[in-house]
Amino acid sequence: MTQKGNVPDAETRVPHLSAEEAEAIASGTYGNPFSVLGLQEFNGGFLARAFVPGADTLLAMTLDGQSVGQLDPGAAAGLFEGPIAITGRQPLRYKAANSQGDSWDVDDPYSYGPVLGPMDDYFIAEGSHLRLFDKMGAHPIQHEGADGVHFAVWAPNARRVSVVGDFNDWDGRRHVMRLRADVGIWEIFAPGVKAGAAYKYEIIGPNGERLPLKADPFARRAELRPATASIVASDLDHDWGDNAHRAHWSKVDARRQPVSIYEVHPGSWRRHADGSFQSWDQMADELIPYCVEMGFTHIEFLPVSEHPYDPSWGYQTTGLYAPSARFGEPEGFARFVDGAHQVGLGVILDWVPAHFPTDAHGLSHFDGTALYEHADPRQGFHPDWNTAIYNFGRREVSSYLVNNALFWAETYHIDGLRVDAVASMLYLDYSRKEGEWVPNKDGGRENLHAVSFLENMNKAVYGSHPGIVTIAEESTSWPKVSAPVHEGGLGFGFKWNMGFMHDTLTYMQRDPIYRKHHHTDLTFGLLYAFSENFVLPISHDEVVHGKGSMLTKMPGDEWQKFANLRAYYGFMWGYPGKKLLFMGQEFAQRGEWSEARQLDWDHLDDLRHHGMQDLVRDLNRLYAATPALHARDCEPEGFEWLVADDDANSVFAWVRCAPGERPVVVISNFTPRVLTGYQIPLPQDGPWLEIFNSDSTIYGGSGKGNLGKVTTRLEDGRAIAELTLPPLATLMFTPG
Repeated sequence: MTQKGNVPDAETRVPHLSAEEAEAIASGTYGNPFSVLGLQEFNGGFLARAFVPGADTLLAMTLDGQSVGQLDPGAAAGLFEGPIAITGRQPLRYKAANSQGDSWDVDDPYSYGPVLGPMDDYFIAEGSHLRLFDKMGAHPIQHEGADGVHFAVWAPNARRVSVVGDFNDWDGRRHVMRLRADVGIWEIFAPGVKAGAAYKYEIIGPNGERLPLKADPFARRAELRPATASIVASDLDHDWGDNAHRAHWSKVDARRQPVSIYEVHPGSWRRHADGSFQSWDQMADELIPYCVEMGFTHIEFLPVSEHPYDPSWGYQTTGLYAPSARFGEPEGFARFVDGAHQVGLGVILDWVPAHFPTDAHGLSHFDGTALYEHADPRQGFHPDWNTAIYNFGRREVSSYLVNNALFWAETYHIDGLRVDAVASMLYLDYSRKEGEWVPNKDGGRENLHAVSFLENMNKAVYGSHPGIVTIAEESTSWPKVSAPVHEGGLGFGFKWNMGFMHDTLTYMQRDPIYRKHHHTDLTFGLLYAFSENFVLPISHDEVVHGKGSMLTKMPGDEWQKFANLRAYYGFMWGYPGKKLLFMGQEFAQRGEWSEARQLDWDHLDDLRHHGMQDLVRDLNRLYAATPALHARDCEPEGFEWLVADDDANSVFAWVRCAPGERPVVVISNFTPRVLTGYQIPLPQDGPWLEIFNSDSTIYGGSGKGNLGKVTTRLEDGRAIAELTLPPLATLMFTPG
């Protein structure tokens, strides 16, 4: 403890602030308040200055309560200054009082030194800091003997930045931040502030304009909409128990593992009777057991980061680092992920680095300039979504996003990131007409900065978190999306197969009588099926905005609609590629999905819908238990056509195989006719067991089939099976 010294008898020597300086402090326009407020050396001793609105007297004290000097009123109301009796630099606290007899304690943020250091500046300036989430935002810490919160925000073009909140009556004059000029970061340690405090940043732009209060880009928690403040959050308090799960995925090749993903919008899977959201803990009690029972290997959530507008489904995020307050505190999300891991379920998050909304409290023109976005709307505005586009060429922006990917992997142990709208990032002319976009330095349409960002993100994530996967939603023919960066790829682990989704659904929606004319809709995909590591997605995008549900897409009467959908799911689960199905489609929800209400769970009272649910459960279990169906999902040696050209009968047959494993033959009949005596060459002679039949009566089918088994005959050296192919059905066989 610094010893108490004598108060210098130096009233004439005390450098009082001028009236102009005092007024600048009182109005919050002083450029660098740290240079005049707090402790200031003079004449071998110290004086203190403080701005405490509403106070008439101010007594300076040490943190342990020793009085060190009564300060005099300054040249503006609320400003106090005077010599104090200390012999060394230390934090101060003040006892304030007013003429009404009120008194209160005030911790002096200007008497504390900075928290960030020169190495932080170096790595931040270089764009290579991979732990920004530990430095930026709001962090409860102990600093120079006091408990409080360190705030740090990037706003290089601002004239002044203050943190405002419950703790200072949202008064931007009281916690004006210190500028680290080399990196454009403003920081302050606010003693006495605790976790749970609401806060925002008050920013004066480069032209002196006061901007709308801004939420913290690095906030780990936020208020429940429609409120938009950030919330000070302590470090996550959770004792993880998922070591076995993480160790498993860090050792295996995800391309050779069964991956069947249940895509979920957490706000509408289930709701309470009054329409309110479930908490993460309530979801864990129902959703995790449901996915285990249904045989899914992963849950993929539509974005869970904070967003202001429910109908955006989370894709218009204003708080990339904060799990949405709709579902409770951040620890609840951690408990959900841990609970899923402990029963073998992975958790994937939809992640949106492609664009951000222009809400006034968000990133848009954050410091009064186009900071996170491009200034030129031909580069910085997205016409499809009326959103801003990140400036991937700015290293601070790229670093912000890379750190966010690392944050979810480290803090919440997530197993994967599905990156939204990658195509919109890769092409400068995406959804733009001629003249509405700016070519790259080589005159091309490729967004070279976005390419570099995606490569760096994937290298950082895979390099620091073995076992994680990244998945690109990418709808073009960009090469090597899922190839490693060192091989010239973007570095993703998987890519959504949008071509499969489009072609197969186009085929399935046709009346069976016309399918023979469009046979190649189902065979064309095998020409490129192994050019990437594919996930086959039937996502939320296919069951909204007038597209109808999966069931209503199917042609025919009620029986045929269900039969078509059962046959399609069987086809998909037998097709090479990982699987993804959006919630509700596993039991053939009739209506389009709406984020405003829960799924139509009462459908399960109908045996046809219950049968569909049973079919998806059995497909998942069969897929996971049968290496031939998953171990070579991404490699051409795992697939061979047996019947690819029978357009007259709309029959398709192929074999799935894996080294050392029993093969599986998949056969689909996409006509409503029962085909008897249908001859198919099988890979080997002998008995073959019928291990799946989508026309089984337990699923709501007609019960046609092969009584569970067929035996081949040799003909010209080939093993030939004569089969009964049920109407609108998919069968699977394996050697008996």
